[in-house]
Amino acid sequence: MTWTPENYAAHFAVDIDALKKDGRYRSFAVLERICGEFPHAMLHEGESAKKVVVWCSNDYLGMGQNPLVLNAMDEALFKWGAGSGGTRNIGGNTLIHTKLEQELAAWHKKEAALLFNSGYMSNEATLATLIRLLPGCIVFSDAKNHASMIAGMKGYPHKHVFKHNDLDDLEAKLAATEPDAPKLIACESVYSMDGTIAPLAKIVALAKKYGAMTYLDEVHAVGLYGPNGAGIADRDGMQDGFDIIEGTFGKAFGVAGGYIAGSRILIDAIRSHAPGFIFTTSLPPVLAAGALASLGVLKNAHDLRARQQRQAKRLRGKLRAAGLPLLPSESHIVPLLIGGAHCCRGVSDWLLENKSIYVQPINYPTVAVGEERLRLTPSPLHTDAMIDELVGALDYLWTQQHLPRQMVA
Repeated sequence: MTWTPENYAAHFAVDIDALKKDGRYRSFAVLERICGEFPHAMLHEGESAKKVVVWCSNDYLGMGQNPLVLNAMDEALFKWGAGSGGTRNIGGNTLIHTKLEQELAAWHKKEAALLFNSGYMSNEATLATLIRLLPGCIVFSDAKNHASMIAGMKGYPHKHVFKHNDLDDLEAKLAATEPDAPKLIACESVYSMDGTIAPLAKIVALAKKYGAMTYLDEVHAVGLYGPNGAGIADRDGMQDGFDIIEGTFGKAFGVAGGYIAGSRILIDAIRSHAPGFIFTTSLPPVLAAGALASLGVLKNAHDLRARQQRQAKRLRGKLRAAGLPLLPSESHIVPLLIGGAHCCRGVSDWLLENKSIYVQPINYPTVAVGEERLRLTPSPLHTDAMIDELVGALDYLWTQQHLPRQMVA
């Protein structure tokens, strides 16, 4: 067959049709966040618009609308301009980048830190570079690690995937490998789809026993846990146990960007070799300024964190009392199991159309087929009334549609 523009278009159309048939086609609501009214937003549908309550934002504390963050970004924009001017290696290394890295390193009790343009990039670039710099390195990756971590290890032959949070499986795999080979254990602290938390102290103990480096993704925990808000490792006193801690500004910080923190020599090695750092225009100074201002708030945001945990606990309790299929979660993430992509989309659409409640369906490949869910993320700014309205709407829908109510937790 001779490929023509029509052939290419038809090929892609078949793929998209298959996604729609399986219920995995992703459609995006057009939202307009309302500054000062988080978690509300305006939903735009053609020429019409209505106000909705957002229940799936990763801006976990509403920091994207914090006045101190906004003022810092406004000042930075008119002081330094819109862009950075280039890569860090050429013309894009600025004072605000350096200052932010110093503050992040101190926050995580590390010697140095390095900025990336996103959390995805920081994971992918760092892990790929670490593997390349350690010939024969054997990698041990949790089965539920994020796609960006998987991308950083893609195609690597010396990788072992251990069962999620299963330390017996991890140790069995560690014990079965060459004792003198370099090793790397990579995990997350809070897993974003299940809300589970890794047993960090036990992972660190195994790493010491078998001579492995440790890599911790804290993107769903930074700002939210620990006496200084630096994450689960901060909460558990385990920051010293991880060689690299990775985080993002795109969630609890309320802006955008990513970073890693570690020893000076390790960070220098990544800085010197990672293509995802070397060849990318650096983070705009306005974002770096916003992240720095947000960090200043998060260090002492004890009340915000306490209120968020209270609302997460309240939501879990209400869902459980209603007999809705709540997945077990130890964190601020509250997953409601539905199962079935079409049903999951249907629940999401009904909530949006009838109750002005916005929560995106989570389908494959983000979760396994049959584990489709709504991922609810209560914030300190979701009121008790909002929680009652959400649970009441779900309870009514489950009754009307005869959806399964077996409690998973």
